[in-house]
Amino acid sequence: MGANMQKMMKQMQKMQRDMEKMQAEAAEKTVEASAGGGAVTVTVSGNQEVKAIQINPDAVDLDDIEMLEDMVMAAVNEGLEKSKEMVAGELSKLTGGMNIPGLF
Repeated sequence: MGANMQKMMKQMQKMQRDMEKMQAEAAEKTVEASAGGGAVTVTVSGNQEVKAIQINPDAVDLDDIEMLEDMVMAAVNEGLEKSKEMVAGELSKLTGGMNIPGLF
């Protein structure tokens, strides 16, 4: 039984190294999301960091700042969700589709 335990520990260590590598790679990848028909576009990294926000000047209406704020919020939230989905997809490749609680 000792050999099986040792083999399992090696597999777990490899999975941990692979996961660390995947997280580092995911941090370098980005996704984009937009709102208002492209009026606001947000770029988010795989570690859920907002990297850029682009606002089409035509979307700026000084009489309706609330609408612009809503579009920015919607684009950021969609970008964060897409980023999480991207990381979850990469993680499922690593874990073979096993759902391991607490990973993401």
